[in-house]
Amino acid sequence: MNQTSTILVTGATGYVGGRLVPRLLEAGHRVRILVRDPARVRGRSWAEKVDIHKGDVSNFDSLQDVFTGIETAYYLIHSLAQGKGFIDVEMKAARNFARAARAAGVKHIIYLGQLGQPDNSKPVSPYLMARHQTGEVLKESGIPVTEFRVGVIVGSGSITFEMIRYLTERWPFLVCPLWAYTFGQPIFITDVLAYLISALDISTDESRIIEIGGPDQLTFTEMLLGYSIERGLTRFMLPVRVMTPALSAYWTRLVSPITVDVARPIIEMMGSNAIVSNNDAEILFPHIHPLPYHQAVRRAILRTDSNTVETSWSDALVTSMGEIGTPVILGNTEGFYIERREQVVDASPEACYLAFTSLGGDTGWLFWDWTWSIRGWMDESVGGVGLRRGRRHATDLRVGEAVDFWRVEALEPNRLMRLRAEMKVPGRAWLECQVKPITDGKSLLQINALFEPKGVSGPLYWYCLYIPHVFIFSGMARKIAERAKNLAK
Repeated sequence: MNQTSTILVTGATGYVGGRLVPRLLEAGHRVRILVRDPARVRGRSWAEKVDIHKGDVSNFDSLQDVFTGIETAYYLIHSLAQGKGFIDVEMKAARNFARAARAAGVKHIIYLGQLGQPDNSKPVSPYLMARHQTGEVLKESGIPVTEFRVGVIVGSGSITFEMIRYLTERWPFLVCPLWAYTFGQPIFITDVLAYLISALDISTDESRIIEIGGPDQLTFTEMLLGYSIERGLTRFMLPVRVMTPALSAYWTRLVSPITVDVARPIIEMMGSNAIVSNNDAEILFPHIHPLPYHQAVRRAILRTDSNTVETSWSDALVTSMGEIGTPVILGNTEGFYIERREQVVDASPEACYLAFTSLGGDTGWLFWDWTWSIRGWMDESVGGVGLRRGRRHATDLRVGEAVDFWRVEALEPNRLMRLRAEMKVPGRAWLECQVKPITDGKSLLQINALFEPKGVSGPLYWYCLYIPHVFIFSGMARKIAERAKNLAK
C-alpha cells in the first residue's frame, strides 16, 4: 500500500468505521472520511487528523469530489432498519459509490459484508441477500473489490454483542427459538479491524471474497451460555419451537434497547448458518490469529464494565428522524413552542457543563426519573427507541451520540449541549442546556425545551405535557445546580 495516497473511509460514524479510522492513522495512513453530517465526528479524538468530506452515497452529485486522490476506499455502509424497500436503498447507494469511484480512478474497494449461506429449505433473509448483492454491485464497477464476509462481531458496543449481553443479563431463562440453533463463528472486533487494515497490502489484481470468523463454531444459544459463564451467571435454556423472527424481535425489544426494526433483520439473517467455508483468510493473512469466543467476550465485558466503550451500535442515526437538516438555533422562532428555565448556580460554568453533559444512562435525569421511564415505555409501545439505549460513556460525550431517546446535536465546551429527540412525537423536539458565567464565581444555568409541532396532534401533544414539564424541567434545573455545586467542591 502506497502510504502517500489518501484512504477513503465511509461509515466513519458507525461501529466499525469509527474504530477503523484511528487505527489507520496510527499505521501512518492519510485518511479522508465521507459523512452526511460533519458535526457528528467533531468530538472524536481523531477528527482534526482526517480530511472530512460532506456527502451522501444516496446522492451521486454529492460524491463528485470525494474520490480525488483516492486509491483505496472502504465501503462500510448499510441500511439496516430502513424498513420496506431497504434493498433498493442499498443497491442505489452502492451503484452511486461504485460509479463515482470508477470515474475518479480508484484502484481498490474494501467492503465489509455478511457471512452466511442461504438455505434452500428456508426463505432467504432479505438482509443477507442485500449484503451479498451490495458486493456484486460494487464489483460491476470493474474496480477490484476485497469483500470480507463476517458473522457475529463480539465487542463492547456491537449490536450482536449487546443482544447477547441483554438477553443473558436480564432474564434467568434463555428463550431459544429454532434460529438460535444455527451455527456461526463469532469474531472479536479487533480481529475484524486487523483484517480490514491488512487488506491494504494484498494484491489487487482481482476481486475476491474472504470469509472471516473466530476459531469456534457455536450456535447463538451457545454464545448466550458462553456469555453467562464469563459473567458467572446461572441461566436455563427454554427451547421455543413456534417463535418466529418477528416475535423474537419483539422479545429482544422487551429485554434490550434494540428496536424491532433493527433486531428483526439480524435475527432473520441468523436463520442461516454463518460458517467459514474455506481457509483463504489463513493463507492471505497468516499473521492474524482470531481470539476464541470466551476470550473475546471477556475483553468486551471488561470494556463495558470499565466504561471505555470506543464506539456503539447506537451511534448510527435513527432513520425515522428523516434527513439531516440545519441545527435549530433556539430563540423566538415562529412556529416553535419554547419553554425556558433559569437557575443561578454557585459553581463555575465548567462544573455546570460537566453536570448536564452527564445526564442520561445510569445517571438518569436527576428529577422524577419515573416520569422519564414512563415516557420511554410509551415510546417503545409505538415502535420508538425508548429510554434503554443509555449512553456510551458516563461523562464523555460526542456530537452524534445517542443519550437514551435523544441524539447529541451540538456541544460547545463549558457552554452548551443540545439534544434532539428521537422518540416518537408529532413534530420535532429539542432539549438544550446552556450556562453563562456571572459575578462572584457563579453561573446562570438555562434549560430550554423546544418543540416544532406537526399537524393538529402537535399542539395538543405540547399542551397536554405543559403542566408536567413545569415541574420536570424546573426540578431538573435545581438538581443540575446541586450536582454542579458538589462537583465544584
